[in-house]
Amino acid sequence: MRKSRKLDHLRYALTLADGPTTTGFEDIKLIHNCLPELDWGDIDLSSSLAGLPLRHPVIVNAITGGTEEVTRVNAALADFARRTGTAMAVGSQYAAFEYPEVKESYKIVRKINPDGIVFANLGANATPEQARLAVEMIGANAIQIHLNAAQEIIMAEGERRFTGYLENIAAIVAAVTVPVIAKEVGCGIAREQATQLTLTGVRAIDVGGAGGTNFIAIEAARTAATLADDFLVWGIPTAVSAIEVASVLPKGVDLIVSGGIRTPAAAVKGLVIGGTAVGIASPLIKMLTEQGMEQTVAWFERFLTDMKRLLLLLGARTVGECAAAPFVVTGFSREWLECRGFDIKRYGQRKKHG
Repeated sequence: MRKSRKLDHLRYALTLADGPTTTGFEDIKLIHNCLPELDWGDIDLSSSLAGLPLRHPVIVNAITGGTEEVTRVNAALADFARRTGTAMAVGSQYAAFEYPEVKESYKIVRKINPDGIVFANLGANATPEQARLAVEMIGANAIQIHLNAAQEIIMAEGERRFTGYLENIAAIVAAVTVPVIAKEVGCGIAREQATQLTLTGVRAIDVGGAGGTNFIAIEAARTAATLADDFLVWGIPTAVSAIEVASVLPKGVDLIVSGGIRTPAAAVKGLVIGGTAVGIASPLIKMLTEQGMEQTVAWFERFLTDMKRLLLLLGARTVGECAAAPFVVTGFSREWLECRGFDIKRYGQRKKHG
């Protein structure tokens, strides 16, 4: 059952449209700096995440693993990551504990990309020992612990127990020797839960906001279930989730902005609103599947070049300086944040310009 579900997730992630909720990035307006006082060679996209060095701030987020059939997909992603110096995460490794024969679908990532940054992946109900074994399985540099209550309760065979997660995450942090990343998978994270997560000792939070790949819609599609629209639009849009989480993160806990990152502008907006890195998944897999490795690498290099262009136009020399660039929040995102007590004007008055 688990193996067929993984194949369904991959198939529908490649065929279903994003949304229907929007990411909120359309409401984030960046402010042009006509006097950047920078040369092209000054722009540096390197970053770091939970103490790990990143060649650039884009990571390949988890989407699949756990079947012999998707070993090919993970092999391609690992080769892409190796060629481009991109950090990547594998999909949930639960299947490897249930079906030892599918471990290769995860191990292939480290075999192809022996020196890259690779994240292990398990759910928040994993035992500390499972987390330790997941890291060991692929020689991971960090482990993502995913939070997906909405997906689970739509899934006919999904989890129905969600108590004790914070205590368990803290136990995982204590059990593993690599950084732990708490990650949502399409419904976003509010500042209240972000505060709770920081107390467990995680080193980064990935908002996994609404507006991108919709795992609630995927679960409905794979079982031909009819869902009320309320569920299909459930979640916190990526942009407002990122702003909420960034507002409460203490020093030493990084922010990953993911959920509907489809353009260089969305990626840079993710950095400006507080991200140390941004995550992408399904667009990359779709391009690899349909157009092959060479065209995908070329597309990604253009993506990074456009990000550099945007940094220059913001007057930001580095990824870190993006977080000081002013921006304006409009539309629904502004309404949301104001209702949540945020002083919106302060974002437009940050002092990176001038």
